[in-house]
Amino acid sequence: MSKKGDMLYAWTNDAEIQKKAELGGAVTSLWKYALEAKIVDAVFVVTKGVDLYDAKPVLITDAKDLASTAGSLHCGTLLLPKLIKKYYNGAKDMKIGVTVKGCDAMAFYELAKRKQINLDNIYMIGVNCGGSVSPVTARKMIKEKYDVDPEKVHKEEIDKGQFIIEYEGGHKGISVDELEEAGFGRRTNCRRCKMKIPRQADLACGNWGVIGPRAGKATFVEVCSEKGAALLDGAVKKGIIATEPANPKGLEIRGKVEGAMLKLGEKWRKKDFEGLGEGKDRLKKIMSETSRCIKCYQCIDVCPICYCVDCTTKNPTYVAPGELPVSFMFHLIRYAHIADSCVNCGQCEEVCAAEIPNALFMHSQQVELEKMFGHVPGMDMELPLMAFVEERSERARLKNTGSDMIYENVFNPVPK
Repeated sequence: MSKKGDMLYAWTNDAEIQKKAELGGAVTSLWKYALEAKIVDAVFVVTKGVDLYDAKPVLITDAKDLASTAGSLHCGTLLLPKLIKKYYNGAKDMKIGVTVKGCDAMAFYELAKRKQINLDNIYMIGVNCGGSVSPVTARKMIKEKYDVDPEKVHKEEIDKGQFIIEYEGGHKGISVDELEEAGFGRRTNCRRCKMKIPRQADLACGNWGVIGPRAGKATFVEVCSEKGAALLDGAVKKGIIATEPANPKGLEIRGKVEGAMLKLGEKWRKKDFEGLGEGKDRLKKIMSETSRCIKCYQCIDVCPICYCVDCTTKNPTYVAPGELPVSFMFHLIRYAHIADSCVNCGQCEEVCAAEIPNALFMHSQQVELEKMFGHVPGMDMELPLMAFVEERSERARLKNTGSDMIYENVFNPVPK
């Protein structure tokens, strides 16, 4: 029987999944078992839309449809928890399996703290993530750096420090470092990320550490919860997947890869945050950059921390309606509400029509608050700090209600 902390190699025994799967197909097979055994009602996955630059979220209820979703999309930049909150009632009345990146897992926890997601009904299989590439950047990068028509590329992968493409007529790889020095490569938030193996998930899977005869043919699986252990054991008992203990040398290699990725994340944080300056210089830079804001609300729509029904940024007392450039108060409200809980998912920056580096500003503030108070968002169910509200009564209200609707409850209390 599996238990939390076990490290295994796993691979599929399903012939259909074997045809399309990468790295052993264990994740797809685990979801197939979960659906067939009715452990989950549906599996929420990202699959290829019109091309590999088009990541499409799909809710699957029939296990036969899972084989077509196998594989990864590094040019897909979706964040799934907010979609489950918005379209599937936060999994309050159905059990949903989700394959997650680190930022997905962190966002699930933050939404659960705010009672927007029923985490008991969520099964998470985490996957190692070295970062993703914006679809727009990917097309331009492939055309300019690879001298290849982006439309002719049918597969991409990140392996051994290279971004590799396969296209009609061949394949080509260029180091991620070289691409990023040229202004391409991974999204800036991904470069700063230090959540490379999402152990908040029930199982953490990937290819790091798979060596020997199983290299390229098996998935590394770390058991992270009792739910994960039960899911894995059930799939093995059913014969859908097979497992063996991970190679000890593979464990060492996996640790080194993770360590190298964390050091790289720290390097990018230092570079990005120092480039912002400090104190008034940083404030001036943020005010200057955000002055381009057209108040389209896309950053709020995609942010996994934003969930208020009546957003304070729409309150005319604070932000005058119909005025551009928008008052800086618009951004101050968001920073005050979100900065201590930002999971650095990059969605606010990805969708910004004015190309404002929103994620950089929010993430830099989150890191400063983390240094001050020690709270790390998205790691567990510890309630977020109300960094600017130290009153004991406010903390008690937050703990009791899970709501940070300060304006509604403090300034306009609902009669009892």
